[in-house]
Amino acid sequence: MPVRIPFVSGLPALAAMLLLLPGVALSVEAEPNNDTVASEATAAPSAKREPDPIPPLAAAVSDAESMQRVPDDLLQRVGLQLVLDRQHRQLLVLHDGVLTRRFPAAVGTVGWETPAGRFSVMQKVKKPVWTHPVNGKKLGPDDATNPLGSRWIGFYRDCKGREGWDGEQYLDIDGCTVAGFHGTPYRWTVGRAVSHGCVRLYEENVQEIFELVRVGTPVTVLP
Repeated sequence: MPVRIPFVSGLPALAAMLLLLPGVALSVEAEPNNDTVASEATAAPSAKREPDPIPPLAAAVSDAESMQRVPDDLLQRVGLQLVLDRQHRQLLVLHDGVLTRRFPAAVGTVGWETPAGRFSVMQKVKKPVWTHPVNGKKLGPDDATNPLGSRWIGFYRDCKGREGWDGEQYLDIDGCTVAGFHGTPYRWTVGRAVSHGCVRLYEENVQEIFELVRVGTPVTVLP
């Protein structure tokens, strides 16, 4: 029968949209605030359905090919902005409409796609602490297995709940969920569609981006 997993979600607790492996609800500690809400997730391993194959890496593209998908109005925008291309699984850094950097990224898997649209950086957390929602075990920033790495940059939040097959099991999340950029110890996942909606970056890349952006920096996610 499904296992009921209670956990805390919201901006200071990242809930279950961060990591496909090992397929459990996750949370992270940051600065406390008054916007925390209770959520629950039901995880139901399927006895009839085999796990999906690991998604392939995105094909390499040139700078010119990358920029072809950027909407014209974004090319006219002044200042720094981030553009996540889900199709090519890469993060573009634009300044005054000019491409200055691009990084490979892991995005949401089928059914758990990273939300598309126009957002902005909502929260920055340096050295986040990850807390397992079932046994309460905490993994600090110095732990090599911390699934968040050393940085968290949140840009999306909703309280609609979410459900579906994640490649390994069926999940039913009741409550608020968030999405953002973060590091990962699972470097082999970067460039694949394997997360529950968050965007994994190589540790050296997320640290660089963390120093570039501020709260309010525009973030566009292309489908």
